[in-house]
Amino acid sequence: MKQGGSGGANTKTGLCFEGEVDFLSFIKRQKNYSVKANEIFYKGENVALSFRKNELYAYLKKRGIDYKKFISRRLLPDDTIFVIVNNTFFILEIKFQKIAGSTDEKLQTCDFKIKQYRKLLSELNVEVKYIYILCDWFKKPEYKDVLDYIISIEGCFYYFNYLPLQKLGLPVPN
Repeated sequence: MKQGGSGGANTKTGLCFEGEVDFLSFIKRQKNYSVKANEIFYKGENVALSFRKNELYAYLKKRGIDYKKFISRRLLPDDTIFVIVNNTFFILEIKFQKIAGSTDEKLQTCDFKIKQYRKLLSELNVEVKYIYILCDWFKKPEYKDVLDYIISIEGCFYYFNYLPLQKLGLPVPN
């Protein structure tokens, strides 16, 4: 099975997910990282901003952006990380599943969603990447086609139980 990344347990280079975990909870436990509200600092330097669900729209409103001028309906990401150094918004969707269900079909929406997020964030002149963090459930052979589809869409990726900090352009703790 072709994969958009590698899973693993190396917490020094990335975020390991065991169950649904938000990005800020993880990052504030890492060496040299700290968090104040939605700001992420590494060795005292602001390196990123984090937004969960509706927080993204509050941020856009502060920037003078009315989402209704760009998209007809709010999209509510699990996490959105804006990495300052590479001027990129990473939309993170965390998908954990133990039985077949609607999440199966949600994986097929990355093309639509990344286009919507690109429209929404266009006035900020930023790049947008869309990343699924998947549990081992999605390693089953019946997901091969949808996983291949995800990585065929420019700017869409997936990882199993893991998100490499380097992929986001964030410093990797020593």
